Amino acid sequence: MKKVTLLRHAKSGWDDPVSRDFDRPLNAKGKRAAHRVGEYLRQHDIHFDHVVASPAVRVVETIEHLAEGTGETIAPAWDKRVYLASAVSLLDVIQEADDRYDNLLLVGHNPGLEDLVLMLVPDSPDDAARDQVEEKFPTASIAEISFPVDRWEDIRPNGGALSLFVRPRDLDPALGPDQN
Repeated sequence: MKKVTLLRHAKSGWDDPVSRDFDRPLNAKGKRAAHRVGEYLRQHDIHFDHVVASPAVRVVETIEHLAEGTGETIAPAWDKRVYLASAVSLLDVIQEADDRYDNLLLVGHNPGLEDLVLMLVPDSPDDAARDQVEEKFPTASIAEISFPVDRWEDIRPNGGALSLFVRPRDLDPALGPDQN
């Protein structure tokens, strides 16, 4: 069994005058949300063998605040291919993971992460979590997908089961839309 958890970077600051999208930092709400998601991971004893992440500033800062919430050090493998990647490119990254790892955390951006969930998890009328992802994969949300395979390269579209989808607003209503 392999599990991949997808984490969308936390809310970034559009008000910061940066010259490149890549350099946008988190805003205050994003920092709080990433920390709260980290606390959730700690409280539910969710750990990862390996972390692959986009090197964009907002992802780096998301991981820093997530780590504060978990109380653990998170040392990702930075992969430029994850920055604004399509679902197909993200699947390539997952399929290339070392098989000694069973629980992978992939930290990146939308729309690629949302599209990846929809690609990997078959549509089912009784899958409320998948329906929520299809509606929106908000910033700082996590989606855990389980696969009945022994090798990452064997992961295929429609081959996974969405075992967890958590949004910051599920953990703290103040982290929901239109809240500061």
